[in-house]
This record gives sequence, structure tokens and C-alpha cells, in this order.
Amino acid sequence: MRELEIVVGIDEAETPELLRARAADALGRRVGDLGGVLVARRSLDARKGRAPVYRLRLRVFDVAEVGASATTHVEGPANPAQLAPGVRRGVVVVVGAGPAGSFAARALVRAGVGRVVVCELGKPVQARRHDIAALVRRGVLAADSNYCFGEGGAGTFSDGKLYTRSKDRERVSAVLAALVGYGADPEIEIDSRPHVGSNHLPKILLGLRADLEARGVEYRWSAPLVDLVVGDGGRVRAVRLGGATPEELACDAVVLATGHSARPVYELLARLGVALAPKAFAVGARVEHPQPLIDELQYGRAWARHPRLPAAFYQLTAQAEARGVYSFCMCPGGWVVDSSTEPGMLATNGMSLKRRDSPYANAALVVTVEPADVAPWGAHPGDPLAGLAFQRALERAAFAAGGGGFVAPAQRLTDFVAGRASGALLRSSYRPRVVAGDLGEVLPAPIAKALRAGVAGFERTMRGFLTAEAQLVGVETRTSSPVRVVRDDDTLASPSHAGLYPCAEGAGYAGGIVSAAVDGMRVAEAVLGALARGASGG
Repeated sequence: MRELEIVVGIDEAETPELLRARAADALGRRVGDLGGVLVARRSLDARKGRAPVYRLRLRVFDVAEVGASATTHVEGPANPAQLAPGVRRGVVVVVGAGPAGSFAARALVRAGVGRVVVCELGKPVQARRHDIAALVRRGVLAADSNYCFGEGGAGTFSDGKLYTRSKDRERVSAVLAALVGYGADPEIEIDSRPHVGSNHLPKILLGLRADLEARGVEYRWSAPLVDLVVGDGGRVRAVRLGGATPEELACDAVVLATGHSARPVYELLARLGVALAPKAFAVGARVEHPQPLIDELQYGRAWARHPRLPAAFYQLTAQAEARGVYSFCMCPGGWVVDSSTEPGMLATNGMSLKRRDSPYANAALVVTVEPADVAPWGAHPGDPLAGLAFQRALERAAFAAGGGGFVAPAQRLTDFVAGRASGALLRSSYRPRVVAGDLGEVLPAPIAKALRAGVAGFERTMRGFLTAEAQLVGVETRTSSPVRVVRDDDTLASPSHAGLYPCAEGAGYAGGIVSAAVDGMRVAEAVLGALARGASGG
């Protein structure tokens, strides 16, 4: 097998005949001498000043190795989490049914753990849709079932991006292969920026849950974690669940995979003395542009409406006022959505469907916030929950600026940079609606100043970004957790509470669907190792 890279024009269909001919030409071989030709990677190269092309990495096999009937896609490796097939004992409770919790449960049950129970604050994905509809249409918030809480976690209705900066390629491939097995498009295994879409993820989640339930995983819905039962030596012995049917579950290990918005869980951990630490995060607002404008800025006027080019994305960074300013969670052809989780507080996020055909592009424009910045919001010096109080203060201010009912304050980008009010707003994808508001007053002055300077830097990088056609909708506060639930680098267990395994985005260790799933697999492997040794704390 050999690997090589070829380039195809955006008007060229990637047929097996074309791929074989290009591969033969690149290798100086005859077409008949080649066996299977597999696409291992596809990426769009749309750098300015050039005609856009697709770069393909091919795997080419000799006839003797792979016949001409080989498929054109590469399957991921087997699940690397099957490390302890002989484990037939132990009870593990997984807190959170997002990607981290789901893939942790998957790895545990596939390895033969005696009992795996997933408890989730929110509802199954089907019921979750109704609560989100009530929020979007009528501004009615269900605090336990919304864009953040419920089956699949915040990623379920937040665009479905699957690209990751994780260097753990084996586990990343395993996650993508599993998602394909549950119904995702096989193209996610080869695209450089794979994307499922919020309309497809629910079906995939149903397939994932059906598989886990068939293997014996138990689910508890609308069952918030309200307490940990701690035994001698600080070892976690059980979890207590609230909701309509309170329950205590004895266990050997707890995988804590709550997501970054589970504020009551952070408060519980602080009361119990679980090791916590503040961490940096970022806040700002969502910016909306017309998607055709972003297409033109990124592809050029000649190519912007080409049918084979996807809705264009961007990724921008700048340094301003000694802070990092950057775009985050960019959603081409998407919508700005209400990711609030508490009454009287407003937070925004972005999403898009698989086809990315909304007339709007949106992204968070955020500024880094260090623990020292939020220390004044703490209840006491060194309070690890100071970042939560800071987030809540911003969300209350945004809610008030919108006038209540989860109406969002908005401001034209040019007006925000100039420090003036917007007399008239643009149309927005945000529901229920937006009203004119001064985001420079909602955001703390140092954050607003850095964001203004950062946007000016973005304009230098991407001419046309700062335009009267763009509008800010605020605020964005949930880029990542402001709290780290400390864990040991080797055992991945809490150093203060044996048997507690902080995991993924909610614990401050990984963000995004795939990265969270990968961390869930790693934590499951740590639990398996502890169970195999006869202890759950390493």
C-alpha cells in the first residue's frame, strides 16, 4: 500500500475511474496495475488568489492485495478501549449522557463491566425537541431540558462539528467509525472538517442508545446528581439522584461527564471539598453576517456561488489589550440560538443543519478571561467558582438588556466598534427575537475594549469582515468551563475523592464532540484498569 496526494478541481467528479487514473499517473504505473484506490482524506484548498481545489490523500493497493472492488473509503480501527475483556464485575455510574459520558459507557460495557448506569439531568432527545421549541417560539425555558441539557449534551443542537485538535488519531478514528455505524454519513471519516448537522445527530444518538441498552447499559432521565456518598478515606461509594424518583446507587466508580454548564454540580463538588481549580475561559458575543458575503470574502467573487463549494467558514485570531481575541464555534449557514439554562439569564450559541443553507453565517467573537480577572466575583479569596458568578452576572445583564423573555440584545458590528447605539437592527436568525442594546455596556469594559480592538484586527486579516451588514447578538459565555475538576495525570481520578473520574469538557479537559468522546474513552480505560486491580481509585 502506498499513500499519495492528488489535486482535483471543484468541477471534477471524484469517480473511481478518475482517482485510479490520477493515482496511476502520479506513480508512473498503468491503470491496470493498480488495485483498490481509497480516499483517506479530503480537504478544500480555497486560498485567495487561486482557483479552489480539493486535495485528496489516497491509499493505493497492488492488485494482489486489494481487488478492484475495494470501497473508496477507509474504515476506522477497532475500538481501542477493549483493554480488559475479562472484567465481569463492578458498578460504574456515568453522570451525563453527552459524547463523553456516552462513549465512556460504551467502552465500559463493551469491556464487560458488570453494571453501567448513565444518569442525565435532562430528557431523551425526542422529548428534548419539544422543550427547545417552547424556548425558541415562546421564550419558555425548561431549566433541565434545553440546548445544553439532555441526551447528547450541548453538541446535539449546536452544529454537529466533528473536527478536533486531538492528536490521539487512533481514538478519533474509532469515534468517527462508531458514529458512522450509528448512522452518520461515511464522509465524516475522510473530510478534513467533518460535520454531522443538528438535524442528523438525534437519529445517531438513538442508534447509539439502542446499542448501549442492548448491551445492558441502564439510563436514568431527568435524574440530576444531588449528592455523592463518601466513605472512609474519601472514597466515593454511591451517588444520590434527584428528580421525580430519587435514588441512591452504590458504585465502584463515578465518571463525571456533565458538560460545561452543570453549575449545580460544580457547587455540589465545592461543598463536598472535591479538588477544584479556576481556569481561563472566554466571553463575548455572537456575530452574524450574510452567508453570501462570507462566501465572497473567503472564495472570491468569481467562485462564491459555485455549487460544489460548501458554505464558507472562517477562523480568526488577534491580540488586543494583552488578551487573546478569537472567533469560536463558527457556524456557516446557521442560526444563533438561546443556550440559557437558568431563569433571568441569557446566553447564546450557534448551530446549523447538515446542509448549512441558512442565509446567515455566525460565530462567537470572544476574549480570554483569566482567573485573576474574575476573582472579584468570588465568594472568598481563591474561590474556584468565581468564574461561574462572573458568567451569571453577564447573563443577567444580557437578559435585562433584552427586556426579558429571552429576547436578546443586538448591535450592528460597526456601531459596537464605534461605541454608539444602533438606531436600526438587521434581521437576525435568533429567536424569539432581538432588540437594540449596547453590548459595550453589557460586557465588562476591559472585555468590550479588547473585543473592539480585536475586530479591527480581524478586518485587517479578512477585509470586509467589519461591515454594516454584520450584527452582534449577545452574550456568549459558555465557550468552556470556568472550573477545572482536578484529576491525577496518570490515574485520571480525583486526588481528593478516590473513585471519582472527572471527564471532558465539564471537568475542563476537552471541548467539542469528538474530543469529549475521546476523553470519555480514556477515562473508561482508567476505570477498567482500576477495576482490574480490584480498586476504583488507582
